[in-house]
Amino acid sequence: MSVRLRLTLLYTAILALTLVVFSVALYAIVSRLTLFSIQSELVDDANRVVQGFSAQSGREGPGGRDNNRRPSFPPFRIAGPDTFVQILNPDGEINTHAPGLGDLALPINPGALTAAQAGRATAERVDVEGQPLLMYTAPIVAQGRVTQIVQVARSVALQEQALGILRRILLAGTTLATVVAFGVGWLLAGEALRPIDRITQTAKAIGAERDFNRRVEYIGPNDELGRLATTFNTMLSELQAGYRQTEEALHAQRRFVADASHELRTPLTSIRGNLALLQREPPIEPTDRHAVISDMVDETDRLTRLIQSLLTLARADAGQTLRAEDVLVRPVIEDVARQAQSLGPRHSISIDAAPDVAVHADRDMLKQVLLILVDNAVKFTPPGGAVHIAVHAGGGLVHIAVADTGVGIPPAALPHVFTRFYRVDTARSGDSAGLGLSIAQDLVEVYHGRISVASEPGKGSVFTVSLPVATTPPSPTG
Repeated sequence: MSVRLRLTLLYTAILALTLVVFSVALYAIVSRLTLFSIQSELVDDANRVVQGFSAQSGREGPGGRDNNRRPSFPPFRIAGPDTFVQILNPDGEINTHAPGLGDLALPINPGALTAAQAGRATAERVDVEGQPLLMYTAPIVAQGRVTQIVQVARSVALQEQALGILRRILLAGTTLATVVAFGVGWLLAGEALRPIDRITQTAKAIGAERDFNRRVEYIGPNDELGRLATTFNTMLSELQAGYRQTEEALHAQRRFVADASHELRTPLTSIRGNLALLQREPPIEPTDRHAVISDMVDETDRLTRLIQSLLTLARADAGQTLRAEDVLVRPVIEDVARQAQSLGPRHSISIDAAPDVAVHADRDMLKQVLLILVDNAVKFTPPGGAVHIAVHAGGGLVHIAVADTGVGIPPAALPHVFTRFYRVDTARSGDSAGLGLSIAQDLVEVYHGRISVASEPGKGSVFTVSLPVATTPPSPTG
């Protein structure tokens, strides 16, 4: 069952129930008022009859009259022509009745008779020859005892006919109003739910075409449906942005896999070729054999570094956070400078760092980042050049700058130096896979830091790592 049909049925049911309750209440009120009006007139007629008989009894003298003699009606008019009067003795036998009844008699109800004998008046509806009457039975009391019982009745045929007409009008009106309400409710519900239908059609079209540029067109007040349309359009904008990011991530992932495959294939191809040389018969010369083995060792080391770099990038992409602690910067820099000096003995590496400066990060992460920067500085600085590592604190951060006097980076390449597998040129990058700076940036950002570069071709580059300063720096001797 659709929402439109449910809403229409709900509106119709509420209206129908309201009309039924109203009709029943109106009919009950009109019926009760009608019967009450007739009953009031009957009571007045009965009181006049009682007064007339009381006056007649008073004219008969102190001795009263004989109860066996049938009484006669008083000579004055006591009721209208449509009112029927009947007199009973205390035992319920008919003594006399008004001429209007003719040969008919009003029925004697045992309950009404008992009540009259006890001195109480009652009113009831009776039928005489198919004619509906409202009958009022009251006792006539003289000298403290019931001497006669008077019954006054009036036809209620016209009133019941009028009530029947009212009943049919209410029934027909309720039915007609319910049918009309169903039709109008169906139209109004359809109009009210039209924006939802448009949202549904838009969602189907987006699902079929994968077009997140589409939006729901809504013209109307900012009610619940208006807010729903706005929310849906906002959700589409978010989905569009997320879909675009997903596409970019997938594209980057495909590019990453392709580049990684290319980078891994180069050392593997070299190793495979060298193994083929070692398998040659007759064997190659010992000097050549030693060179082949050395080349295989170098390629294996290069392959190991490349795989480690890829694993580091994967951990950074997965959001894995290393442990953080307060780390003194100078001991780490000294360790990095010592290792770098062994790799580039023809370069001058100097340090300018206070012994008590500390960052809140991970020691291994800091060492790896600095090794990447110092290794790049040594690699792209001609023999005899200088590499300088300087440390200073400010603004809640510790800034570690690695400066070289190398070939520098062209201005057009500066925005891309932290992009994975990006290399400025083959002559400058040599056998570099283009992953080091990207790894350094990802690791630094994990610890809420940043890395920047400034360079001038022919004069050198300066890479600066900024990390949060330690809250409680450890002792330099610790």
